Amino acid sequence: MTLTVTKRQGVVVWLYSLRQVKQLRRYGLVYYTSKRMKYVYLYVDIDQAEMAVEKLKKLHYVKRVSLSQRPNIDMDFGARVGKPEEMITQKIDSEELD
Repeated sequence: MTLTVTKRQGVVVWLYSLRQVKQLRRYGLVYYTSKRMKYVYLYVDIDQAEMAVEKLKKLHYVKRVSLSQRPNIDMDFGARVGKPEEMITQKIDSEELD
């Protein structure tokens, strides 16, 4: 038996009232609920995300629905931040210019 990891997509559901939070469990895993700002963060399978968003938008107690942009963001910061050796040479070069 092997463990397979399914890709997940975060969905933010803004509500008029938090009374229907239990009903949202049928669309995905309820990860977080904000009582003050009245939103619920769900995780759904990535291949079913668009279908779940369309279903959620049709519910009368849902104000708006938005997908998380996390899967679209490049999380490799090595090229943008730089390596420690490059930072040292940049510092030396800037000191020589002064």
